[in-house]
Amino acid sequence: MLWRRRVEPFTRPLVYAWFRAKRGLTLGVRGVVTDREGRVLLIEHTYVHGWHLPGGGVERGETAETAVIRELQEEAGIKVTGPVSLVSVHSNEPRHPGDHVLVYRIRAWEPCASSAQGEIHRVGWFALDALPEGVTPGTRRRLAEALGGVECDPMW
Repeated sequence: MLWRRRVEPFTRPLVYAWFRAKRGLTLGVRGVVTDREGRVLLIEHTYVHGWHLPGGGVERGETAETAVIRELQEEAGIKVTGPVSLVSVHSNEPRHPGDHVLVYRIRAWEPCASSAQGEIHRVGWFALDALPEGVTPGTRRRLAEALGGVECDPMW
């Protein structure tokens, strides 16, 4: 499934054009999940390089909280068992015009079956001081904001 990474730069403009036509303004969510050891959950997609926080787009008729809960289950096999907390709101304008991303902190969860079908290459738990090579800059900034007390940057 890693062939998707090679075609993604060519298909991105078409996908984004479809999103803009269908949604206009787009909204995405990401979840910051830690385990008992303080390790953070990261995912690696099959279609884009790098390690990311799990998450995705908010669908019509869905709240942002519902979307992050759904995405965590689909992508990472995480069932949220308590309230989620909004950490920050970011514009993703330089990469995707009209896109915004909400970052949520998830403290109560349990493992469950993932329903991702070909979208996720790897899921991993990492100590903040031992993040894997390839963690995206945006992901590093969001982790520093959510877990390290760094002031939030409004840009992704």
